[in-house]
Amino acid sequence: MDKLKRYLECYIDTETCNLRCHYCYIAQLEKFKNKLVKFEHTPEEIRKALSVKRLGGKCLINLCAGGETLLSKDVIPVIKELLEEGHYLTVVTNGTMTNRFKEISTFPKELLERLFFKFSFHYLEFLRINFLDKFFENIEIIRNAGCSFTVEITPSDELIEHIDEVKKVCMEKLGTLCHITIARDDRTDNIEVLSNKSFDEYKKIWGQFDSGLFDYKTKIFYKKRKEFCYAGDWSVYINLSSGEMKQCYFGRTIDNIYKDIDKPLKFEAIGNNCQLPHCYNGHSYISLGDIPEINDAPTYADIRNRNVNNIEWLNPTMKSFMSQKLYNNNEEYSEKKKKKINRFYKIKKIDDLAKHAVKKVVKKISDKK
Repeated sequence: MDKLKRYLECYIDTETCNLRCHYCYIAQLEKFKNKLVKFEHTPEEIRKALSVKRLGGKCLINLCAGGETLLSKDVIPVIKELLEEGHYLTVVTNGTMTNRFKEISTFPKELLERLFFKFSFHYLEFLRINFLDKFFENIEIIRNAGCSFTVEITPSDELIEHIDEVKKVCMEKLGTLCHITIARDDRTDNIEVLSNKSFDEYKKIWGQFDSGLFDYKTKIFYKKRKEFCYAGDWSVYINLSSGEMKQCYFGRTIDNIYKDIDKPLKFEAIGNNCQLPHCYNGHSYISLGDIPEINDAPTYADIRNRNVNNIEWLNPTMKSFMSQKLYNNNEEYSEKKKKKINRFYKIKKIDDLAKHAVKKVVKKISDKK
């Protein structure tokens, strides 16, 4: 059995989409630029930059764009190269790119069994563009090819009156209900739930889907993480275009995957210094094991899977890999190393506060002139 060494969250610089969902966080932040990714590095170079040897083992790599991940044809050869390297891939998609799914389905079987698709079910948009049946047909293309998948819906207030319709369609097309995620309002400092409902109401309304994903996300949402976190070592956030490698979404930049490509990458955990108000994507990071102190989290496989008459959404190969914990496959830091990391952040925080205070004084003096 392959061991899960690291989790890589890879951002693809496509900032456009063929849908216009009102709850889209990219649209909220006005980041749509009608831009398709065009990698400056070849798929072979990207593979070398993320080689199994360089990363210390086989990794779970998530590919997600600012818009629709599969809009650019340049993404397909990158997927294939990373699979051929031996990694396990998850791809976030709105499920509309039929030709891309058909092309991917021609990959060798041994690659497809290490490929997982997260299908975002944009029910109201699919009704608007008359794409509902085609969406589920595309899922069948992937399922029949031997890939793993999951189907999840973003629970918006506008969708509440359509819940019964959504349930009916899911049961007819999938034989089970879809998973539920959480709609975020990234414009807010605390990264609030994007809803006019109270959090308790929100959980009650959408909890009826019996989704392990929703249950765990709501359990950890709004909870500030203060434990020692190994994001930056056991997991990293990478921009596949620029190569910038950060500890997490708001962590430090610790390396560039395209710089000195023949040399090892530098990894360093963020420790007890998380900059986020809460780990809103902890369903990935925490369930995969970035925080050893939290050892009661479900596995990532549990969160993503569904079982329909003993037929699962995850094939055995992907299920086995997604069921592992990073803290079981990596060595924890010594207390001395943990203290050194935390001391660095404490000094940095004091330095940042001092610089901010100086700027305020300079501005005040300038305003008086």
